[in-house]
Amino acid sequence: MSQDREPCCSPFKARDFIVFSIEKPPSDVLFRVIRNTTLIILIASFSLVLYSAVTSSTPWFLFPNDAARHSAGGLPATADYVSGDNIGETNISHIQFGVAGSVTTWNERRHYSELWWEPNVTRGYVWLDGKPDAAASVPWPKNSPPYRVSEDWSRFKYSSSQAAVRIARIVSESFRVGLPNVRWFVMGDDDTVFFTDNLVSVLAKYDHRQMYYIGANSESVEQDVIHAYGMAFGGGGFAVSYGLAEKLAAILDGCLDRYFRFYGSDQRIWACVSEIGVSLTTERGFHQTDIRGDPYGLLAAHPVAPLVSLHHIDAVSPIFPRQTHLGSLKSLFQAYRVDLARILQQSFCYDRRRNWSISVSWGYTAQLYSWVVPAHMLETPLQTFKTWRSQSQGPFTFNTRPVTSDPCEQPVIYFLDEVREGAKGGETMSSYRRRAQAQSGKACERPDYAPIMAVQRIKVSALKMSPHDWKKGPRRQCCEMVKLKDSTLQVKIRSCIP
Repeated sequence: MSQDREPCCSPFKARDFIVFSIEKPPSDVLFRVIRNTTLIILIASFSLVLYSAVTSSTPWFLFPNDAARHSAGGLPATADYVSGDNIGETNISHIQFGVAGSVTTWNERRHYSELWWEPNVTRGYVWLDGKPDAAASVPWPKNSPPYRVSEDWSRFKYSSSQAAVRIARIVSESFRVGLPNVRWFVMGDDDTVFFTDNLVSVLAKYDHRQMYYIGANSESVEQDVIHAYGMAFGGGGFAVSYGLAEKLAAILDGCLDRYFRFYGSDQRIWACVSEIGVSLTTERGFHQTDIRGDPYGLLAAHPVAPLVSLHHIDAVSPIFPRQTHLGSLKSLFQAYRVDLARILQQSFCYDRRRNWSISVSWGYTAQLYSWVVPAHMLETPLQTFKTWRSQSQGPFTFNTRPVTSDPCEQPVIYFLDEVREGAKGGETMSSYRRRAQAQSGKACERPDYAPIMAVQRIKVSALKMSPHDWKKGPRRQCCEMVKLKDSTLQVKIRSCIP
């Protein structure tokens, strides 16, 4: 009875793969064809779905935390993976400003905003704590930003400053205005001065659909310790991307009550942004200017970054001698409009035959030394100022070098006297006149110091910087001393030789 059996499931037997028998009736055969064809389609579809779910960078099925991450700010799920290069470059029309003002101080401070505000170009509002007095019959200044009155903020808790609650809510109120094509919301005070073209250059580096919180902290360590190192100080201005603003507007009111013990509006915003999981992106061109005294040293050694803002103008000495605070800013803006990207940018050069060193902070000042000063010293600010709160000698969030009382160890200082377009296209000419020595000041009587004291004026030629230069790795430009003639030293700024 024994008999050889073929394996029941041999993979090499073709008949084992036949899904129907030819001996079956035609109707039964048709039914089996339809059934098996449908089964094959279902298996193929399920395999395709499974393959897509495993290999796709955006998951098909999201758990609650994942869903929040991908839909935060109302962005499409692919926003995390889009560079932003295909949406057009950011320009000034994509920025909405929110200026914190007050009806009692606006007329005194509006001149600072009017320096940088361009009607029909810049967009946004100054947010007031009440409606301007209509009984005064004084029309709203045409060169000021248009105003809006803040919503009722009296229902929110506070411990020290109720105004800080109102100012913090400017972010969410600005978002709810609903201006079209806004990519960035930029906050500042009524004494904040923005250099808007440089602000555009900074923000254009980032994708506004992502969550960005951009600004800088205080120059005085004591301020950062009291508030936070990771906080964008509001007087220097800060920028919130559309992606973050949408999320922040949804949670801000509830969040403010959790931090009612905080002092400032900017500290409240920082705490709420932190709850969302976003940290500060620092840009060194935002300046809170938390210093007292003369800001000269800080401005004469500006970091290699576009100048974006200045604050606390009235709390420091005028930046140009023998000028008012407002007049000084007008002089700086005159230079800024000639070469937007280059304003305050340092350049160093040396005369090896005379052992001279020169530092040019374009559009502001020049310093001439009778000895060779290394670059790392020239880029370190002279400490002509003190800390904000205690008015002490430091510390600051950057290194400083002391101002010596020995006149022979001091540079000869020159201030901007004239700036204009050059005869050649794309070139600028700026002139810096020697600062008059104080009557009580001692003069250096050393023989090697006399030649630099004879230089009365420094003339500087330079090609205009392009805003696109800030997209490259930051590098300070160099200069060369061309000639000295009739007490005038001619200098040419150029790119550094590799």
